[in-house]
Amino acid sequence: MTVTEETTPVSHYERIGGASSVKAAVELFYDKVLADPDLAGYFTNVEMVGQRRHLALMLTVVLGGPNEYTGRGLAEAHKPLNIPVEHYAKVGGHLITTLTELGVPADVLAHVQTVLADVQDQVVATGNRPGA
Repeated sequence: MTVTEETTPVSHYERIGGASSVKAAVELFYDKVLADPDLAGYFTNVEMVGQRRHLALMLTVVLGGPNEYTGRGLAEAHKPLNIPVEHYAKVGGHLITTLTELGVPADVLAHVQTVLADVQDQVVATGNRPGA
């Protein structure tokens, strides 16, 4: 590289391997969630091919990849489910475990954990939040 070359920062999305890595993470993640008796019931009547596609698109955005997500917002999609904070934490735990198993770097894991904390109030039911 020469001094005159510009460098573009590499996104977390690119660092972990792009679309194929996100897809692998989503598949492994949902294997864990659907095997969890506390969480599987949320997906009983969900078309999982579409659900996996939605999560892959959302995770792509979270990781700084191309934004092609056109689905419902988090609050709109999750409000009818009345999700307690304990279940939200379990889902987040499965996601972090999945990413860790796939060798995602610690700084990317920390970024995902920050996003999970930032969006919790959009997913957890109002009456199920600590102090609510």
